[in-house]
Amino acid sequence: MISPTNPLEWLISAIGFVIAIGILVSVHEFGHYWVARRLGIKVLRFSIGFGKPLWQRTGKDADRVEYVIAAIPLGGYVKLLDEREGDVPAHELPRAFTRQPVWKRIAVLLAGPVFNLIFAVFLYWVLFTAGVPAPRSIVGEITPNSIAANAGMRYEDHIIQVGGKPTDTWEDATLGIIEDLTDDGTIHMRVRGVDGSERDLELVTGNRSRELTQPDALLPGLGFDIWQPRVAAVVAVVQDDTAASRAGLKKGDEILKIDDHEIADFNQLVAQVRPNPGRAVTLQIRRDGQIISVPLTIGESEAAGGKRIGLIGIGPENKPLKSGRTVEDMVALQKYGVIGSIGHAAAKTWDTSVFTLRIVGRIVTGNVSLKAISGPISIAETTGFAIRQGWRFFLSTLALISISLGVLNLLPIPILDGGQIVYQLAELVKGRPVSERAQQLGQSIGIAMLILMMTLAFYNDIVRHLN
Repeated sequence: MISPTNPLEWLISAIGFVIAIGILVSVHEFGHYWVARRLGIKVLRFSIGFGKPLWQRTGKDADRVEYVIAAIPLGGYVKLLDEREGDVPAHELPRAFTRQPVWKRIAVLLAGPVFNLIFAVFLYWVLFTAGVPAPRSIVGEITPNSIAANAGMRYEDHIIQVGGKPTDTWEDATLGIIEDLTDDGTIHMRVRGVDGSERDLELVTGNRSRELTQPDALLPGLGFDIWQPRVAAVVAVVQDDTAASRAGLKKGDEILKIDDHEIADFNQLVAQVRPNPGRAVTLQIRRDGQIISVPLTIGESEAAGGKRIGLIGIGPENKPLKSGRTVEDMVALQKYGVIGSIGHAAAKTWDTSVFTLRIVGRIVTGNVSLKAISGPISIAETTGFAIRQGWRFFLSTLALISISLGVLNLLPIPILDGGQIVYQLAELVKGRPVSERAQQLGQSIGIAMLILMMTLAFYNDIVRHLN
């Protein structure tokens, strides 16, 4: 969960959102602007944002372009000379958008999304040149009788392939899992165990693929999580007025058993306590070299969705237990030379773009949950979290949003660049422009679709926060 927890974090999220959207909209609209001017089409206005202008100036060249920063930072536009929007002086007609050959109009429309993708390549180039430490796809705790457990997954397995594609990091593995999951409901993995041996696993989800694509549902639903160091079940903190304080637990107590269940580390303790709110149990602990029994009634709390969970009110000491892997095993440094980074950045942008298109397609076909659609609130939270994590994380997030903006704008929805390109291609095939009535109908449908998508995105954001 990356939701802000205090006013300062909310402020950082809001600022991060405005910065990210401002940069990405500027890149997108500059693409339209730059290509239009290079092709001799007259630009009337370049606006970042909508609504009342907060800043405005007029260019000093012959075209006198208006440059505007407006009050609502949720988009922008480039206004071109266009006969459909009013009378155009005869001497300006050759520079009107509507008088251009079809290829020029398509070039201008394509430029915005293409510039977003080029910008993503640039951001990834910076990251890969500087070096990006990324957590390797090492498996953590596995839930008994889960999909992962039944497939034979083990603690500290390294996921090295999903669906036949290499996955050295958790980002690669997660994208691969989602793609393979939504393909046929079965996730094909190759893992490398601590002993170096490799195994092929099949995680069969049945008809749960749509459910598992809901936010924060993937790994818990499959029954495993990201590796974290195991720590000893030794009490470091006893919270006041909790089950632990009432039972008399003290700092330094080592919990050995809960009823008949052996406790090897703190995660195992949590696994026994969490599902059993209100249950009376007996703890076997080691205190000052002596082993004693302590009766305790597990307390309870309310988690997301109103579900009751057990807790006893203690925190562990920071004593990592011995692991089968070294620190070097856990982190991959993605760093390449100045020239080599270009190819890796382009490949990363291409793979992410294709993945985005596939997910959009599977949302339409119902294979991916509609709850996967996020709105401005989620974007703001993500950018705010990214800023707090450092510049590398922020640039990576910016690249992902830039790719999404570029790809989504290419969808054949009439109000978007992709829809306008469809009109131009139809004119190329027919030999004459699409009728004004057909364009107006398309615009109405496109606006309705966007309103529906935005409403759904806001609804998902709000429901997630209510939970």
